[in-house]
Amino acid sequence: MISKTRKLKLIKEVAIHEKDTGSPEVQISILTKRIEDLAKHLKTHAKDNHSRRGLLAMVAGRQAHMKYLEKKSPKRARALEKKLGLKK
Repeated sequence: MISKTRKLKLIKEVAIHEKDTGSPEVQISILTKRIEDLAKHLKTHAKDNHSRRGLLAMVAGRQAHMKYLEKKSPKRARALEKKLGLKK
């Protein structure tokens, strides 16, 4: 789980405008952080299959958001991939 302060920091880094909380960039960055945290958890708790299922759902959601952003604005998608360190 991401704390409120960490979430606000993530939002500020990629927000398009001041009150942006729902753009694809923000959603992808939040999902990426949650995926990183859950992957770290699964390294120590390898048999936690319920969390693994949640991780797979988050990865699929992030992939769908990236596909949408790539279709809408490839330039923004590439910039976000570079900023978050995602590979295509």
